[in-house]
Amino acid sequence: MQAYPDQFDPGTFAEWALTRAHPGWLGLQYRAHGDDWCELELPWRADLVGDEAMPVLASGPIVSLLDMAAGMAIWVSARAFRPVATLDLRVDYLRPSREHAPVCARVTCYRRTRTAAFVRGSAHDGDPADPVAQAAGVFMMLDPHRMVPA
Repeated sequence: MQAYPDQFDPGTFAEWALTRAHPGWLGLQYRAHGDDWCELELPWRADLVGDEAMPVLASGPIVSLLDMAAGMAIWVSARAFRPVATLDLRVDYLRPSREHAPVCARVTCYRRTRTAAFVRGSAHDGDPADPVAQAAGVFMMLDPHRMVPA
């Protein structure tokens, strides 16, 4: 029995993963992908606001958005699902998003080795040329054949 499919389909994956656990609670939505990138959206919600005096999305959910988009970019690039672990994710929060605005993140996997994947991307609230945050990260790629069941 094979634990993971040979091909990674981000649309099908999003229907399952983005409706469960933390991504599901945040309401992350799949938007698009290319050969080495994936784009997700974080809709605006009042309970994701950090300061009630300023109705903009808090930085924490934006970091989660970038992290999930990074994982999906790795799987799109590899054309297969392999478990990954975030080793280092640097997020430079440049400015608050617009009030009541959703935030989109596009992350590219620009290099993969046997055990690591390197990503970079940005999040914006409508204009990709005016980002809310920039990200760069390194993820460990795990070999499912070497994983020991609990």
